[in-house]
Amino acid sequence: MFVCLLFRHRLLLLFCSALLLLNTSTLCAQDLLQAAQKYAYNRQYDSASYCYGLLYKQNPLEYYQDYFNHLVLAKKYDQAEQLVNQKLKQPGASPTLYIDLAQVYIENKNTLKANEQMEKAVAAVNGDDLKTQKLAKAFQDINQPEYALKVFERASQMLNNPYIYSAQMATLYAKTGHIEKAVEIVLTRNTGQFMTADHAKEMFLEWLGNDPEKLKTAQRNIIKELNQQPDNTYLAELLAWVYTQKNDWEGALTQLSALDTRNNENGRYLLSLARNAKEAEQYAIATRALDEILAKGNQYPYFLDANILKTVIILDTLNNAVNPKREDVLQLLSLYKQLITQYPSYYGSAMVTDYAYTAAQLADSTRLAIAVLKDALASPFTKREMAGKFKLQMGDYKVLQGKVWEASLLYSQVDKEYKQDILGEEARFRNAKLAYYRSDFQWAQSMLTVLKASTTELIANDALQLSVTITENVEDSNYYPLQCFARADLLLFQNKDSKAVQLLDSIATAFPKHPLNDDILMLKAKIAIKHKQYDTAVSRLHAIYEHYADDVLADDALFLLAETYAQHLNNKQEAKKYYELLILNFAGSTYVQVSRARLREL
Repeated sequence: MFVCLLFRHRLLLLFCSALLLLNTSTLCAQDLLQAAQKYAYNRQYDSASYCYGLLYKQNPLEYYQDYFNHLVLAKKYDQAEQLVNQKLKQPGASPTLYIDLAQVYIENKNTLKANEQMEKAVAAVNGDDLKTQKLAKAFQDINQPEYALKVFERASQMLNNPYIYSAQMATLYAKTGHIEKAVEIVLTRNTGQFMTADHAKEMFLEWLGNDPEKLKTAQRNIIKELNQQPDNTYLAELLAWVYTQKNDWEGALTQLSALDTRNNENGRYLLSLARNAKEAEQYAIATRALDEILAKGNQYPYFLDANILKTVIILDTLNNAVNPKREDVLQLLSLYKQLITQYPSYYGSAMVTDYAYTAAQLADSTRLAIAVLKDALASPFTKREMAGKFKLQMGDYKVLQGKVWEASLLYSQVDKEYKQDILGEEARFRNAKLAYYRSDFQWAQSMLTVLKASTTELIANDALQLSVTITENVEDSNYYPLQCFARADLLLFQNKDSKAVQLLDSIATAFPKHPLNDDILMLKAKIAIKHKQYDTAVSRLHAIYEHYADDVLADDALFLLAETYAQHLNNKQEAKKYYELLILNFAGSTYVQVSRARLREL
């Protein structure tokens, strides 16, 4: 076996030599390159360097770096040194060759000679930016960040501009563990011309993460500089950001409020903080920041933005509450009405959809919701796309009222008016769902067949899921259990949850071995999540995965389990467990890509 392998190895080397003797054509060079790459992949660096040597003789400019790299990997240090020295003798030789030579000496444990060559490379810096960047990168490639820093320092001195390479130098210090030095450079060697506050935040996020000690170091340094430059907006903005990373939102609000007032920003910094606080679900801080803006009066430029964001935050708060207070819901409705009355242009905005949703879903007033949407449709400020969304939403509320045919008419209008748009596909899916609710399964399937090929992934997946529900849950032409299930699904859509659960339980009792049982568990799990009964939801989702692992809802159950643990139960370990199970056991699932992204976040 060994002899056979050795013979094949020598044969390939002879083949490589023959290619050169034949004054290799492009095709032969390609064969030679493939041989070199194959050797390199198999870590046979002697053979790879031999092949690259032949290629280098044909085209020194193109293959120098590959040849040099594989000589070093093959530990042929004398040959590598000789190669670099030959290149250095050529006119116009690049100073990065000194770094190649230094790499050879480093690998060969000759520190003194390596340092001599690296100093020569640094001495070659002449202020040319391209040369500076190339030399710095070459040093980083051989893991010599200290010399890369020397390159940037020398270039800065030659250009008489200490700020020009601040970002690159700070990043190098951070990579080598000198966080305090990195932070110092960002703070003291920057005039704002070469690094914006947003750029600095991105770098801080990369270096500091959520490490308490590193964040404390950054905060200490910023406060030190800010004490010397109290009017420095750049520093104040960075300090407020550090407070938010430390979850000290109170400190961030104090800092940005003072900064906003001092610089006459009219609420700009406060609005930015409110948006960040809202994303972090720090609703109390967000509301306080917005109230400061609103207190300034409607003549200020951020007054309207603050009002809109405040309605979004109140709505989020109500949606997250287990039992939202009616007075809070009515207060939000009053705020919507006040804003739309005062600023009629809002009739054409997404705020109307929130207004109608609050009326229909939280205040149980579909009549008000539909009236608001009708007014918006009649408004001259409503653009074509928003009009389509308003009609779809109105159709949904007609379903809530039990007026299924009126809902179907609205959906059909949108389908006709937006036939080539996503809105048209959404309307068709809603009509298919109505047919399903009415137990007209054949008509529903005819529409779903088309929608499964939708260009919108969400609609295509929903259509596929509903189609499978219809196809797989009919036994011996007996549609009765499926008709009951569709009726329960409609009751759930209409917020008649207790009736939906009663009907689902009756199906499970009457048909204990029906294929609908996993669908029933899934619908009941979603109802439990809707009512924030997360332990009950987890129990039902576990039952699906354990007892119906080969059914179509198994991956849905795993994904919803992981999401419930991650978003509602704050149990990252369990969430990771079920995301990983889904990826391993259901490679073809539509949830795999999202699960991978969630795992990275966790």
